[in-house]
This record gives sequence, C-alpha cells and structure tokens, in this order.
Amino acid sequence: MAHPMSDLHIRCADLTHIDAVLRFWHEAAEGTSISDDHDGVARLISRDPGALLLADRDGRLVGSVIAGFDGWRCSVYRLAVHPDCRRQGIATALMEAAEQRFLDLGGRRVDAMVLEANERAHHTWAAGGYQREDHWRRWVKPLTD
Repeated sequence: MAHPMSDLHIRCADLTHIDAVLRFWHEAAEGTSISDDHDGVARLISRDPGALLLADRDGRLVGSVIAGFDGWRCSVYRLAVHPDCRRQGIATALMEAAEQRFLDLGGRRVDAMVLEANERAHHTWAAGGYQREDHWRRWVKPLTD
C-alpha cells in the first residue's frame, strides 16, 4: 500500500521476508521476544498473513509493526523504526496502516505492548493518542524452556 510519504511503501510481510525482519528487529527493536526466531515469525505470517506490516524506503526495510487481531482484541507489537530513520513519520505511517487494518476487521480498541524502560516509546505512543492503563498488569507463563 502506498503512503502519502511518497518514498515510503507499507506492505504485508510474507515468508520470504523472515530473515530480513529478524535482522531488522535485532538492530531496531527494543527487547526480545520468545518468538524472535524463524519458526515464530513463520507461524505469525502463516496464521495471519496481514498482521506483520513492513515499511520500505528505496528498497530498504525501515520499519515494522505487528498488528494482530484475534476477533476480540486488536494488539500491536514490535513497532520499530531503524535508528537512522527515526522522527521521520515512519512509526505514524505504520500505526495508521495498523489502525486501518483493525477498523477493516471490525476492531474497536488497540492494545499496545510497550516496554516500561523504553521511555522514548512512551512519548511516541502518547503522541499517537494512546493512553497508559495502569490498572492492568501483564501475567505471563512460558510454554517451553
């Protein structure tokens, strides 16, 4: 999908993009996930081919976001922009694409996973109209060792 930033192209990832996405996340994303491997990303793309959105500029991967919808919740993960390309509207463009996807699927509210320690990201999310909900706490249980 073309974006008003004429040199930015946002598209859905496919299985051929997995290695590039993993390299990109290693360089651009904060923190890691238990699913940051080839099999994890392949499962995401195979299960929901429209969920992993990539931003390219001049053939270079400059941003990503996972916009997952399970029929109940709209969830955003891995909003990342290459360090050399930050503050250029890429995150905004990715989130606009994610939010449009959610609206098209009938979503009503977006939940974003944001690291507590990533204060720069807190400002980005707030600028996008997102509000922190302190009355919820994430509880996790790994299913594998």
